[in-house]
Amino acid sequence: MLIAFNKPFNVLCQFTDRSEPPRRTLAEFGLPPRVYAAGRLDFDSEGLLLLTDDGGLAHRLTDPKHEKPKTYLVQVEGAPDEERLKALREGVRLKDGLCKPAQVKVIEAPELWERKPPVRVRLSVPDQWLEITISEGRNRQVRRMTAAVGLPTLRLVRVAVDGVLLNGLEPGEWRVVQN
Repeated sequence: MLIAFNKPFNVLCQFTDRSEPPRRTLAEFGLPPRVYAAGRLDFDSEGLLLLTDDGGLAHRLTDPKHEKPKTYLVQVEGAPDEERLKALREGVRLKDGLCKPAQVKVIEAPELWERKPPVRVRLSVPDQWLEITISEGRNRQVRRMTAAVGLPTLRLVRVAVDGVLLNGLEPGEWRVVQN
């Protein structure tokens, strides 16, 4: 079974949390038993999370050698110029090495659900939305890439993983993609 889930902001990609106070987890969304996240989406990121009960499928979706594309809508602080976009497209050097080139394009602000709490708006600093597709899965990779080129991420929403799309799921909603 493969499930597409729209993970809300500030929800863990696991079913339990031992921290104090406990954080929100996947347990509150009525997901089928015996599924687990195939990959991760950071606590402070939103959007498409795939869940499965098939270990082989989870491995194929998450192992970096399979280079499964993941697409994100990313609100960044600042106005990206061609030099910064080129750096993202050619591969940014991070502390853990050079990232593979990303597909990056500037987009209009997408129609998304309201985030709670909302993104902090600074009237004196512009922001811009980018669509970024990567085929790696390093920890907080997109956030680190945009920060490395001087465009800190304000909001990050994953909308696709290897051809599976978010397609209108509201935060907390899920659908079975394949049985």
